[in-house]
Amino acid sequence: MADSISLCMIVKDEEAVLARCLDSVRALVDEVIIVDTGSTDRTAQIAAAYTDKVYSFDWCDDFAAARNFSFEKASGDYILWLDADDIVLPDDLRQLLRIKKKGIGADVLMVRYNTGFDKLGRPTLSFYRERILRRSMGFRWVGRVHEVIQPRGKVLYTQAAITHHKLHRNDPGRNLRIFETMRREGQPFDPRQQFYYGRELYYAGAYDRAKKELQTFLQRPEGWVENQVEACRTLSQCCRALDDPSGALQALFSSFLYDQPRAEVCCDIGHLFINRRQYRQAAYWYQQAAARPRIEGGGFYSPACYDFIPFLQLCLCCDRLGDYQKAWDYNEKAAALRPDEPAVAHNRQYLGELLGRKQTKKRAKAAR
Repeated sequence: MADSISLCMIVKDEEAVLARCLDSVRALVDEVIIVDTGSTDRTAQIAAAYTDKVYSFDWCDDFAAARNFSFEKASGDYILWLDADDIVLPDDLRQLLRIKKKGIGADVLMVRYNTGFDKLGRPTLSFYRERILRRSMGFRWVGRVHEVIQPRGKVLYTQAAITHHKLHRNDPGRNLRIFETMRREGQPFDPRQQFYYGRELYYAGAYDRAKKELQTFLQRPEGWVENQVEACRTLSQCCRALDDPSGALQALFSSFLYDQPRAEVCCDIGHLFINRRQYRQAAYWYQQAAARPRIEGGGFYSPACYDFIPFLQLCLCCDRLGDYQKAWDYNEKAAALRPDEPAVAHNRQYLGELLGRKQTKKRAKAAR
């Protein structure tokens, strides 16, 4: 008998996207639990068309509390959680249905979460989340904001993905507001909270404060390595915004203290050297990016940083260094990955004309 799955969601003012989410996943789940945290639109009515298990929760600026409330209502063997602006694409649904039919066989199923996309909808940013959890394990959410469940027991990973497709930002200052309230109340931040507080300050343009929080986080030995690497990247962005390119570069190099170089970091370093017009140094780091193994263990992962972006930027570097044939070769490598990319077509025309003129001059010189 296949495992039963309860879908647990917390929602507020999601009438534009809730039905889309529920339609995308209804074939996978056996029970739907919707917890409304104070909607003023038709969210509750839409939810009621899919399930009779719609509950109200008095919002208290605590995402973990709301999610734990939803989990307490579940009765399935496993719990799947989604946000209203998430969808399960057909190919991913088929993969998850196969896993369910075979038997999930884990206490935690880590599922890829695609959150950034290019113009053609291809994922540009993804990471793994603890997405399907065995209910009998009694997992609990922690964290008033950027909440998380600490995986334990048997943990398996799947290539299936949840796609985050937000139509609009409901309350862009909400997360920072919650963190600032926690700070005023004197609540200590654990390393994860301090990391995300620094990132929220960065998003809000408070770069000096973000630097301070991220630097403090990096001094804490108990931080997660994926957050440490990402903190270095965000710290670099703060330095760039504060017109400190040397500090930006140093922040990226400091990520090597925590783990092996990531392609994302190598691309960031290459970009800084391009800004300095130091194309040989930039080319070196893009070559390193293209040679890095893919690390998909749960941290932020940008697949294009491992091939397409390095090849396209190496084309630029070789062009600036006058090696047009090598620039052409790198552009062709990029074209093999994304043949419909406008930059690839532009480079082909530009380099084709350059190489054509070069060959014409070479033949004319040989004829003399």
